[in-house]
Amino acid sequence: MPGYGDSPSVELVATAPGRVAFLDHVLQELGMQRTILISPSMSGRFALPFLLARGDRLAGFVPIAPVGTKDYTAEQYQQVQIPTLILYGDRDTSLAPQALQNLQHLPRHHVAVVPDAGHACYLDKPQDFHRALLGFLHQLK
Repeated sequence: MPGYGDSPSVELVATAPGRVAFLDHVLQELGMQRTILISPSMSGRFALPFLLARGDRLAGFVPIAPVGTKDYTAEQYQQVQIPTLILYGDRDTSLAPQALQNLQHLPRHHVAVVPDAGHACYLDKPQDFHRALLGFLHQLK
């Protein structure tokens, strides 16, 4: 992601509208329509504003203890009509509870907890993570 880790800082992604425009551009360049947006951790800074601004372009949303959930109100989340799988590891005791508290206002959400997994539940317990993710994806058909 631009501006994170070892990637260079990019002025465009310094604001939420800029991050929406960036993600929109990436999806357009890839020719993706009605995609499922999977958002672990720091990618929440991109995914959440996109979900709220352009959620109609998505077929589904899978937040995995994303950052930035407290930046939006319950009313904003309630406007989103995208099927959502809130996914996190049960050993993620810091970010996951906060994300769940905010994201549970999404009207079409389900919750899946990966047992014995931390913040990066997809790395800690990949089989359990994939089972939950694939179950959600099959329901979208």
